[in-house]
Amino acid sequence: MKAIHSTILCAILTLLGTPLAHAADEHGHDEAEHAAEAAHPEKDADHDEKEEEDGHGHGGEKKSDAELSDEQVNMASIVVTELRPRQIDFQIHAPGEIKNNGYSSYRVSARTPSIVLRRHVALGETVTPDQKLVTLFSDEVAEAQAAYRVAASEWQRVKALGRQAVGDKRYIGAQGDMEASLGKLEAYGLADSDIQALESGTRVKLGEYSLRAAAASVVLSDDFHQGQRVDAGETIMDLADETELWVEARLPPGPALAVPVGTPALINTGGESFPARVTQEAHKIDPRSRTRIVRLVVDNADHKLHSGLFADVAFQFKTPEPVMALPESAVLRGADGDWQVFVETAQGRYEPREVELVQTLGEHLVISGVASGSRVVTSGAFFVQSEIAKSGFEVHNH
Repeated sequence: MKAIHSTILCAILTLLGTPLAHAADEHGHDEAEHAAEAAHPEKDADHDEKEEEDGHGHGGEKKSDAELSDEQVNMASIVVTELRPRQIDFQIHAPGEIKNNGYSSYRVSARTPSIVLRRHVALGETVTPDQKLVTLFSDEVAEAQAAYRVAASEWQRVKALGRQAVGDKRYIGAQGDMEASLGKLEAYGLADSDIQALESGTRVKLGEYSLRAAAASVVLSDDFHQGQRVDAGETIMDLADETELWVEARLPPGPALAVPVGTPALINTGGESFPARVTQEAHKIDPRSRTRIVRLVVDNADHKLHSGLFADVAFQFKTPEPVMALPESAVLRGADGDWQVFVETAQGRYEPREVELVQTLGEHLVISGVASGSRVVTSGAFFVQSEIAKSGFEVHNH
């Protein structure tokens, strides 16, 4: 009986001792772990940092710069330029139209109702000063020519006799009649040579008179026919001196861009460029196009340009002071929407730097946020940005 009680007691003690032993063992194990952690804290910190970087403790890595091989640099045609303040030559482009020079073009028209008798030049022909253009007939001109002959003859007689012999009244009257008749013929458009022929007594057909070129020019239009009747003031021909033409460029109406007189420009049309200069800026806005017109003058001694052609006008500017400027291709939008450039920190290593845009100068951007002397990628920036973006998605193999 005592033996049975001893066996039961031993079994109970064994059951009670098992969790206590296990707890003690766990306690000992925890103490060992804490001791190991205290001895090597950097391993735990590095483990936590890696877990935080990739979010799941699998050792992912996100890079903030790009490191490219020489082969990649050559393939992407990457160009790095040292950024320094400098004066920038830049262009502003605007559409334009070539027009006749209004100060050297003119219209030929009858000064009194007339009949067209003969044409002497054709459309597109280049004429010289005082060259005959068209011959007309007019009853009024015939009467004026006859009156001038009488007045000129009387004036020559009175002038030969002298003022004292004929008296002041006749002398002054004859002179006044002659001058009035002469002025009338000149108003009708008769040339000096035609008037001299009347004075000399040369036989002329009264009523016939010729309109002549006022200057060296080109016939731009001649919309008339021989035998046609034309009224006073009706245009017979349009002529222009095309050695110097106008170009009217259209710019936005805002005052942001100043284009003072004398500003140089290039006129691009037909695959060729021609130098020009600003001569006048309009002070009102075109009501139809809502643009302001800037007028330029372009030399056309070779007659390669003609009225009616459309052209691209490139105004030439230079910054008055040195600025920190880069080509448009060097400045890109970052992932957060801010502007950035890529600075070379070592051979083949490029780091993004946020910048602010100060001003746009044609195809250049004035920036701030990068120190002078920095080596900035000016060509191939998009490739560098792509390489950085790809590296952000790379993970280590499990």
